[in-house]
Amino acid sequence: MELLQEVANISGKPGLYRIVKPGRAGVIVESLDQLHKREMINANAKVSVLKEISVYSEDINKATPLGEIFLTIRKDFGLKIELDTKTASNKDIFDFFAKVMPDFDRERVYPTDVKKIITWYNILSENLPELFEEKIEEETK
Repeated sequence: MELLQEVANISGKPGLYRIVKPGRAGVIVESLDQLHKREMINANAKVSVLKEISVYSEDINKATPLGEIFLTIRKDFGLKIELDTKTASNKDIFDFFAKVMPDFDRERVYPTDVKKIITWYNILSENLPELFEEKIEEETK
């Protein structure tokens, strides 16, 4: 899932962005939606690259990378997660995530974190399907 190195979440902005290239005052990003709007993000903005995000597990010394979680979701749930994050209860959200990652730490992983993962998965599945195709090709070799 090397493409996750190019995908980021920007604090205070909805959705996901593909990092296009660094600029003098920050980084140029392109939205991962139908608009593909490009903009300059200030160097002071909090940009989180998805490749660097992991989810806490019950074992304090272990965390699961987001890429592995996305692959598990793809394998178990297909192209789209049908759970509505706006209306689902925290119990429903944690029940869903327990199917994906049974050993996640329920004290350090919050429902909002799982909602983001669900939203991000649906965005990536719809707008960046090649992210999942590269892993499938590696597994068939």
